[in-house]
Amino acid sequence: MLNEKLNWRYAAKKMDPSKPVPQDKVNRILEAINLAPTSSGLQPFEVIVVTNPEVKAKLRAVGYDQAQITDASHVVVFAAWDNYTAARIDAVVDQLVEERGIPRSAVSDYYDNLKSMLLPRTAEVNFEHAARQAYIAFGIGLTAAAFEAVDATPMEGFDPAAVDEILGLRALGLRSVTLMPLGYRAAEGDWLQGMKKVRKPMAELVTEVA
Repeated sequence: MLNEKLNWRYAAKKMDPSKPVPQDKVNRILEAINLAPTSSGLQPFEVIVVTNPEVKAKLRAVGYDQAQITDASHVVVFAAWDNYTAARIDAVVDQLVEERGIPRSAVSDYYDNLKSMLLPRTAEVNFEHAARQAYIAFGIGLTAAAFEAVDATPMEGFDPAAVDEILGLRALGLRSVTLMPLGYRAAEGDWLQGMKKVRKPMAELVTEVA
């Protein structure tokens, strides 16, 4: 059951570098990320998977020396579009029209209206919107990793500008949002492992409006 998998997962603080995640599991996690819902189906982000030890070491250096970054076999970087542009939205429409086999006129009004809302906004406002879409996929990725019995540590503790520079993201029109190292929890040395998962009581979390 979903809740059993979510109870199993936690933010692993120490991973076992001798246990790489099999590529088929990584692929399924990435496929789930690709299936995540996003506003108007734009998918305004990209995912960079880092396995190179030297690059991971650089990321660790700008990630508050968090060992999971180098001990994980894969580091998934979620990078949002730095802005919405007509070209980026048109590319989404082109794919939509081609894959669904529909005339462009069937969706042109919707996406023209979308452009009229998004394009006048500042780049920073649009980046923040794109980042929120990336976070939806990030949550799906964490859940998918739990289904695969793979540890995934959500990370915001890093210098985004430095990560952007290390990975050359700005030249691609991207900005890093969050990191998700994938690996397996170490048998020893993780202070958080085995601790009770603590969450709000449902009565405090949920308000029903009948």
